[in-house]
This record gives sequence, C-alpha cells and structure tokens, in this order.
Amino acid sequence: MTELVRIAENRQELVLNMGPHHPSTHGVLRFLVHTDGEVMSRAVPEVGYLHRGLEKMAESVNWAGYMPFTDRVNYLEAMFTNQVYAMAVERLLGVEVPERAEFLRVIACELNRLANHFITLGCITMDLGAFTPFVYLLRERETINDLIESLCGNRVTHNYMRIGGVAHDVDDDWLRHLEKFLDHFEPLIEEFRALIVGNEILVRRMAPVAVICAEDAVAWGLVGPNLRASGVDWDVRRDLPYSAYPQVEFSVPLGRDGQGDAQSIAGDCYQRFLVRVEEVRQSCRILRQCLQKLPAGDIKAKVPKLIKPPAAECYAAVEGARGEIGCYVVSDGGPKPYRVKWRTSSFSAMSIIEHISPGLMIADLVAVIATLDVIAPETDR
Repeated sequence: MTELVRIAENRQELVLNMGPHHPSTHGVLRFLVHTDGEVMSRAVPEVGYLHRGLEKMAESVNWAGYMPFTDRVNYLEAMFTNQVYAMAVERLLGVEVPERAEFLRVIACELNRLANHFITLGCITMDLGAFTPFVYLLRERETINDLIESLCGNRVTHNYMRIGGVAHDVDDDWLRHLEKFLDHFEPLIEEFRALIVGNEILVRRMAPVAVICAEDAVAWGLVGPNLRASGVDWDVRRDLPYSAYPQVEFSVPLGRDGQGDAQSIAGDCYQRFLVRVEEVRQSCRILRQCLQKLPAGDIKAKVPKLIKPPAAECYAAVEGARGEIGCYVVSDGGPKPYRVKWRTSSFSAMSIIEHISPGLMIADLVAVIATLDVIAPETDR
C-alpha cells in the first residue's frame, strides 16, 4: 500500500513497496523505498520471507546427514557450502583430507564459481536492459551444469563434498571434457568484454553509481567481489589458504578509479561488475593448473560410519563466489551437531543498501541490488 507523507510545505515523500517480488532481487525480498519523485531518501530492506530453519535442522540429523541441507543455504553456491561444512567437521575430528580430494574440491568449487558468475553477470546486464549477454552466459552455464551433473548426478543441489573428501572421482574422459570446455570458453571472455563491458549505456548506468569506499566496505562487513571492488585486497583462498589453493597461482582482481571507464570510481557498481568479469578469467586459470597437477590417490579419508566429534567448537571459512562463507559448528560429543551457524555474504551486502541509498534514483536501486549480488535465500537461512 502506498503511503503519502508530507515532509515540508512544498515537498511530498512517497513510501513505496518494491517487492516482495521484483526481477532485480533474485528471490523474495521487499524494499521500503522513501522517494521524492525519482530520488530516494532511503531504501530499507526487509528480509525474512525465505526463512527455512536450516540452522535449527542441523540439531535433528547426524553430522553426515546434514550435508544435503548445506546445498540449500545458497542454491547458487552449493559446492562452497558443502565444503565449508565438511572442513569444519574435519577440524573437529582431526581428519586429513587426501590430496587428490583437495584438488577435486578446488575443481568443483571453481566450476561452481564460474556458473555463479555467469548468472550474476547475465542478471546484471538483464536488469539494466541488455538481454543478449544473459542468454549467452546461460548457454555456457549449461555446459558447466553438464560437467557437474556427470560428476555428482545433480545440476543445482550438488551434495558432492563429504566429511573427509568427496563423493565421486573423475576419469580421464571427464577431465578431457573439462579441458575442451576451457578451450572453448576462454576466447569467449574477450567476446563478452567486447559485447558488454564497454557498452556506453551499461557504463552510464553503473559508473560512478553507489560508491562504497574501502572504509565503509570493511565497516559493514562486505566480502568477496563487493569488498575487493572497493580496493580492499582480501581473498580467503590466498590469505587464509585452504584445500589445494596454496599449490596454484592466481591473481586477486581489485577495483580502482578509472578502470574500464574514466568516470568510474573504486567501489561503484561498475567496478563490482568488472571485478567479477576478471574473476571468471582467474577461475579458468586455476582450473587449467588443477588439470595439470591433479595427483593420483584416494578421494576420501577414513571416517567412522557414525561420526561423533569430541566436545569442541570450530569455525571454517572458504572464498565463495560472493565472498567469505563461514560455518561455525559446536559439538557436545554426540552423534548430532549441538549448534550450526552460517555466515553468508548477502546479509551484510543487504545491510549496506540503506546506508548508500540516499540521493540515488529509484532505477539506481536495481543496479545496486544486482551488482551487490544479493541472493535472498542466504539472507534468511
């Protein structure tokens, strides 16, 4: 319902509902927008429409039985949520994961990062009026989904990781298909850049819109591409190394003034877009190295059939497609988790929107939500 509020003698402010359903929100999410004409005085996010009790459910199943639930924390980052939960439990148990399994985890996660960024970049352009790049990227994402399906049997909720390793090994034929995909896709990165990165309409919609300075990015708890776009050089894969990442080389893209366009400023919507484009290239680079270095050996450590970690607590973190995903687990020595708590990126990204919204146009809010890459399910859990 629209409410009319008189602010001053010759000024009126409208309070509008944006959502709960809107194409730029990528889920069920509501914004309460205070606006004078097309200019917002603030946009207040309202979450809670997708709460599913995922953390409480952990207390009702055994340690291994919770793994399929981790896929649902964020349906676009299932490999990452699988892995971070497995890592937390492995640390409680003192289990060392075989080297081949660690490389397979990296391969699975970097494929998931590519699939996620294809959706994100495609949706950013579609939300801002360019539909063609979305279709192009969906086509490439389907190839990745084919690879993941042949790896673990699922295209979305993967349930591939296991406590102690991974569920399935790869054969030479699968590795050849992965290499063939990289041979096909890497040249297309430049085609995508030519198609959209320099598109004047897209650039004007994003640069220099909704600038988040480095200090605000840190203070509000932003992570991943949103943090690095503001110039903060932090990546969990490099700075808190885990799995097989210490054995591969990659660069960490950062946002900076004038990158891609003279009017762009570090921390604006355009830099958040560009950082993700470059991360696609780096994921391909990591996958190439994993193909060369993949060792032989076991894919899973020996873990008791009934897992009962000692009474303790542990936090594990991975660098997901949206940044740090954290999983905090508490054991009371029993066969079920005493407590599981998730740290996801979208909640902190959502919280900063009200802070940066004053003075923006209503149309800019679409660009802000899209480039912050907010996924509604992981805000509620």
